[in-house]
Amino acid sequence: MTGTLRRLAKLFDSDSSKSLVLALDHGARQGMLPGLSSMPQIVDGLATRRVQGVMLNKGFARVHTMEIPLEMTMIVQLCGGTKHGEPPYSSALVCSPSEAARLGADAVGMHINIGNEYEDRMLADLGLTTDDAHQLGLPVLATICPRGRNVVNELDPHLIAHCIRVGAEMGVDLVSVPYSGHAESFAEAVEASPSPVLVTGGPSQPDFDSFLAMLKEALSTGAAGVCVGRNIFEHTDPLAKLDAVIELVHG
Repeated sequence: MTGTLRRLAKLFDSDSSKSLVLALDHGARQGMLPGLSSMPQIVDGLATRRVQGVMLNKGFARVHTMEIPLEMTMIVQLCGGTKHGEPPYSSALVCSPSEAARLGADAVGMHINIGNEYEDRMLADLGLTTDDAHQLGLPVLATICPRGRNVVNELDPHLIAHCIRVGAEMGVDLVSVPYSGHAESFAEAVEASPSPVLVTGGPSQPDFDSFLAMLKEALSTGAAGVCVGRNIFEHTDPLAKLDAVIELVHG
């Protein structure tokens, strides 16, 4: 596990002890979102910025592997699916930890949705793949969300707390979840988790100030950082928005 711990440490800023992961893996599920055509310019702009990790699907990891700064963690997303699938919340393994390692990954990501008919298969994938990744010394960042026909409110504080607990129980190295908006229950789940918790940005929001306020409140509960994507790259000036999040996370 020594290699896993060394690589995990890279995901946290040496001064703030927080982590900022820029997620650029949305294209497979969502298609041609605004801003995805600007990915090369965004990657080029990372060299001078305090971003600890960049998450890519394997195709774009292959394209950009030598452009990601060496001190920055490249996270290869192992799961995939599209919004057109039936059901759209299903997520399947499309990459192995060994393939990710060959692409130059420093860590791997997985996306799991609970509260649906495919939960058992996705949890089995998470548990077994985490072991495979650890055999290679690769940390696992698991994004876990309540999503499916059994979920009424995807931001239900009890469900979000359960997502955090699932990640910890499955032995992942980092858990990424939406912020429920209920500070007390979120803080309790974060404190009880041996796995650091990152907060996802969620769907693109028209009010960037409200987005920053949400991140600020989530960080105040003890969250170890943020994992953001659409609220950055869908803006006309994504690097300026990224700078605002960097200032919030790292001060």
